[in-house]
Amino acid sequence: MTDRPLDLDTSVPSPARIYDLWLGGHDHYEIDRVVSEQILAAVPDLPVLARANREFLGRAVRHLAGEAGVRQFLDVGTGIPTADNTHQVAQSVAPDSRVVYVDNDPTVLAHARELLRAAPAGTTVFVEGDLRDPGKILASAAELLDFDRPIGLTLLGVVDFVPDTGAARTIIRDLMSAMAPGSHLVLSHGLAGKQLEEGVRHWNESGGSPMTLRTLEEVTSFFDGLELLEPGVVPLPRWRPAPETLYTDREAVYYAGVGRKP
Repeated sequence: MTDRPLDLDTSVPSPARIYDLWLGGHDHYEIDRVVSEQILAAVPDLPVLARANREFLGRAVRHLAGEAGVRQFLDVGTGIPTADNTHQVAQSVAPDSRVVYVDNDPTVLAHARELLRAAPAGTTVFVEGDLRDPGKILASAAELLDFDRPIGLTLLGVVDFVPDTGAARTIIRDLMSAMAPGSHLVLSHGLAGKQLEEGVRHWNESGGSPMTLRTLEEVTSFFDGLELLEPGVVPLPRWRPAPETLYTDREAVYYAGVGRKP
């Protein structure tokens, strides 16, 4: 990744910056705060879901790096780095893990530069890329990852920004088809229903990248052709919760699952 000048448009809200705001971060602008307030007025629980999403990432990556023996990770739609990033979790279990981060948000790219300066050389890279261009992602990731060995692909809260469900399935299929047997898909997605609809309407009217909610059946279809790990596609806090997992008593409207390529 090169240190090219950032192209920040602070008049348009950023999902990465708003997500960071909900996690307690400080890398956001007035437009992000305004849109966040509008969304939270409709869906006050979204900061809870943001934290639950990070916890799910940690549990899923620990499983892959531990029990599943995966040593390579491709994290698409990374977001602004915070605590317990994919490389930190994976390398705490298996220090030889390799991680490629992919995002197209200029704010995320700026933070990635600092993150990588502190990461062990050769184990973590960050590339600029868009989920809608899986070919470019695969070509960039191949510079660090060995596609003849299993890879953990994480798509947390990013497929929501691909409006067409058929196109989203094709993107996921293209990414997983390039990976070896034993690779895993880790995915989370907002569920269609009244609880999230008003918040998504505010977001879509803000000028940011449009977001699409989907039914449980549609989200589950993203795992077609994969072995869906127990307990299946479930609310974020209910995917293999640990004793310290938060919000297991809440009915989250964001769902998640993990599938293995046979």
